[in-house]
Amino acid sequence: MENDSGKIIFTLSGLNETRTNKQVFFAFSLLIFLCTLLVDLTLIVTISLERNLHTPMYVFLCSLCLNAMYGATGFYPKLLHDLLSDSQVISYAACVTQMFVVYNYVFCEFFNLTMMTYDRYNAICRPLEYHAIMTPRKVRKLLLTAWIFPFSEAMIGILLTIRLPLCGFSIDKLYCTNWEVVKLACVDTTLNNFYGYILMFLHIFQFFVITVSYIHIIRTCLRSRAEQKKFMETCLPHLIALINFTVSVAFDALYSRYGSKSTLLALRNTLTIEYLMVPPLLNPLIYGLKLKQVRRGFCRRFGIKVSSLK
Repeated sequence: MENDSGKIIFTLSGLNETRTNKQVFFAFSLLIFLCTLLVDLTLIVTISLERNLHTPMYVFLCSLCLNAMYGATGFYPKLLHDLLSDSQVISYAACVTQMFVVYNYVFCEFFNLTMMTYDRYNAICRPLEYHAIMTPRKVRKLLLTAWIFPFSEAMIGILLTIRLPLCGFSIDKLYCTNWEVVKLACVDTTLNNFYGYILMFLHIFQFFVITVSYIHIIRTCLRSRAEQKKFMETCLPHLIALINFTVSVAFDALYSRYGSKSTLLALRNTLTIEYLMVPPLLNPLIYGLKLKQVRRGFCRRFGIKVSSLK
């Protein structure tokens, strides 16, 4: 069965239980979206303007916030539009675009968090060699990898998906995902599934590398009180961001493949959009509160007395 992609319209059924409270959900979602953009942009501007923050750790943090804004703008506008509409539909082209942005954001987020782990490992476990390892050229290469490789991952996934003829047009979610569209295909999807497993094992390997790195970091920090203080200030925010993002993405991936539709829709929605809503808003707040350099730079730029902050 061949489809004309220009005429395909998908129905999103994720908002079926929110019809009576759409205005409340709209106001809440709009507030979160604006706050997300504000806190991430504030952190990016602070890091960009403060010369003493032009170090690898803060450059990677800036990249993390930039990716958060990218992911938020790929998710919220459509959600806000649907909350004001009587029917939740999306064209094929818009669905493919949203799929690409969301997956690119997820892959880029994980690569950024991996880069930050590598930076913290070198700073704490190899302090004497840190500046020789984390050179400006090395940082540029890591940044390019963290953006280009996820772009390629997402693009391959999209190309494998758009080749499939579809026999259904109802997506049981708030937004478009590759897996939900693949489930609507009329033909064998073994190649898509195989690529999905490749991505899964690749990112599991990344998580394994991160875990091993943190084992070494924690061992090193246990040796002195100064290193423990450094861990609490620079590594703890990263560890919180990493655990929160990894757990929420893993849940969404597993639930999409093996979850039951009998679960309450509101609960499903909450659990499957957590990684799109919470990390982009929470991460800059955690880093801004925990990192003294960022707090002081923010205070200088926005005219707040540093002495008033403890």
